[in-house]
Amino acid sequence: MEVTTKLILGDCREKLKELESNSVDLILTSPPYCDSRKKTYGGIHPDKYVEWFLPISQELLRILKHDGTFVLNIKERVVGGERHTYVLQLILEMRKQSWLWTEELIWHKKNCYPGKWPNRFRDAWERLLQFNKNEKFNMYQEEVMVPVGNWAETRLKSLSKTDRIRDNAKNGSGFGKNVSNWINRDKVYPTNVLHLATECNNKNHSAVFPEALPEWFIKLFTKEGDTVLDPFMGSGTTIVVAQQMIRDSIGIEILPKYYEMVKNKIKTTDRHLFRGEKILCNY
Repeated sequence: MEVTTKLILGDCREKLKELESNSVDLILTSPPYCDSRKKTYGGIHPDKYVEWFLPISQELLRILKHDGTFVLNIKERVVGGERHTYVLQLILEMRKQSWLWTEELIWHKKNCYPGKWPNRFRDAWERLLQFNKNEKFNMYQEEVMVPVGNWAETRLKSLSKTDRIRDNAKNGSGFGKNVSNWINRDKVYPTNVLHLATECNNKNHSAVFPEALPEWFIKLFTKEGDTVLDPFMGSGTTIVVAQQMIRDSIGIEILPKYYEMVKNKIKTTDRHLFRGEKILCNY
């Protein structure tokens, strides 16, 4: 299967307007955080972040297919001794745009750097906010199942009577489980916490996804031949992984040096699989 990669140099606030409506299956991106990496992207003040991002999310809403998914990697910032609320404000405003805030996943950074602060501990996680246009969307859960775990060896050996029925929780929460459902199963569905190490190698960019992060979401929300969009392409990890997984992809990057870096990465990939001559580079 041929894979088409479209790289676009420019500001996504303008370039997104050129993309076709209802044309993308998965949007996966990590925009610049508030006042962070000023030397790279200039930084956006926390008080201005929601205003800055809403026109972008409005275009993404138009571009995403009705059964597609938008995953936003974002993080709060400490301002004046407390966590700024811009992420929470953004969620509320995006809901007004008709986005459904379907899920919140956590990226636990297994290898985060140690540190010491006077009134808080080191950050070891980031948000992965899932948005959709409709309640029903494409989701291939079986693609991300994990080993059942050692607990099953002893827990499933001798089941009680209540283990063989849907036993409701005794605290009145309404939740229940049937333990016998897991007999003879070697895999289970994962939790909404992803335990992934950060990227430690020098990738010539100040903020790089580990490849396992986009890989997990591409498996979960797309199939071969679907289209993945990253409007803040950066070092191009999402785009490269999408190619490896035989998905079409679109990457938008505002800085020429990163755009050129990603273009060179794609040119040096396996031409037999990726059909290098099919790469589209828009200026």
